[in-house]
Amino acid sequence: MRILSKQFILWLGVTLFLSSLTAGCAARNNNTAKTQDNSAAPDKILYDRALNDYKHERFIESRLSLESLINSYPDSEYLADAKLAVADSYYKEGGVDNLTQAVAAYKEYIVFFPFLDQAAYAQLQVGMSHYRMMEKADRDSTQAQLAEQELQTFLLKYPKSPLAPEAEQRLREVQEILAQGDYDVAHFYYVKGDYRASVARLGEVVTRYPLFSQCDRAYWTLGDIYRHAARLSKNETERARWRNQSDLEYAKLIKDYPLSPLVPEAKRYLTQDGVKIPAPNPEALARAKYEEKFAVQHPGMMHRAIGMLHGSPDVGMAAHTGMPDLNPPGQIAAPQSVFQATATTRSSIVAQGANDGGSASESMNTESTSSSSGTGVAPPTVTSDPATTSSTSVSEPIPADGAAPPAMSMNTATDEAAAKLGNTTTQAAKDPKTKQKKVNAPKVNSKAESTSKKKKGIHKVLPW
Repeated sequence: MRILSKQFILWLGVTLFLSSLTAGCAARNNNTAKTQDNSAAPDKILYDRALNDYKHERFIESRLSLESLINSYPDSEYLADAKLAVADSYYKEGGVDNLTQAVAAYKEYIVFFPFLDQAAYAQLQVGMSHYRMMEKADRDSTQAQLAEQELQTFLLKYPKSPLAPEAEQRLREVQEILAQGDYDVAHFYYVKGDYRASVARLGEVVTRYPLFSQCDRAYWTLGDIYRHAARLSKNETERARWRNQSDLEYAKLIKDYPLSPLVPEAKRYLTQDGVKIPAPNPEALARAKYEEKFAVQHPGMMHRAIGMLHGSPDVGMAAHTGMPDLNPPGQIAAPQSVFQATATTRSSIVAQGANDGGSASESMNTESTSSSSGTGVAPPTVTSDPATTSSTSVSEPIPADGAAPPAMSMNTATDEAAAKLGNTTTQAAKDPKTKQKKVNAPKVNSKAESTSKKKKGIHKVLPW
């Protein structure tokens, strides 16, 4: 019994000694590792701590660690990642103030590190920050315009980036909202009877936003306005000109939007005018069939009613294919083909000729086709000599009588409009006694459109 007790005691002592030795070695190794980490990579400790806070959505603590790294270790290998992480924390936290800070942080990153691969990501995030602050189509469009500019910049600077498809889709959605705002204003003027203002807005919609979901309705409205102008004209040549312009709009509707529900009615008008119905653009037909796959995602009446309660815009009607317009917002360029095959120039009645004291006669250029790879074409040319005005291209409809549309005098148009619509403005200017008489003509919103160069140009050619 005594022998067993001595063996047990000896075994127990050896076990305790070995366990204490192992614990001491482990503690010494841990202390050595901590000492090495604290002395060798303090910037990495701050960066890892910031990433851990960011992962758990402690954004303020994350930014404090990152700012400490940036200010204390300007030569750190984590400096670029730290600056980008600061911008990401603002973007992830959200809110107008934080998104505004994110825009500034992303742009600062692009300035300091323009040649890194993450610069393309930063540029996309600048556009996405404005995209998240974008409002509905009937509200302030400042953020939507900024989002459009930044996304266009991304596609022009980084066309081969893996992020380009996402940027294209976001740009389509932004331009859907911008086009919807312009179309709503144009439709308001159309219903009101102010056709000059309506044509100006509709011309911009179909020129800059060919992927707009209601572009077919815009072409239809333009055709109806020009057909109305033909009905008001006394001169046969002028009626032929306006009818020809109307047929051009209907023809573009048939060619570029072949599955639109407005196509049968447009074909009926062309048949009445003796114009050959154009064949649909094969690429347009393929695109329309592709968009039908997303028709189930288009909002219904209940969805629109619920959407009125939300502050963010609904982009469910945006296109899913086709290259969006990359022209600057202030540049009036000829419209691009939706499929980047050819670019066609519309009538120039909305453009040039708007300068005060300009030529009273304007050329009605119908359509001329020019080769284009998709991003930019020359603006339509306006001439004051009717003899130099180009006739309709071979692929466009021509009136049955074949008469070339001459230029129209502004004075003639004004007098005929006064006689047709009962507008006594011109007569009142000649006869002071009629100044107090009530004018029965449709009122024009002079405050909204009087300073527009486009409207001044339209005054010279439209008979209203």
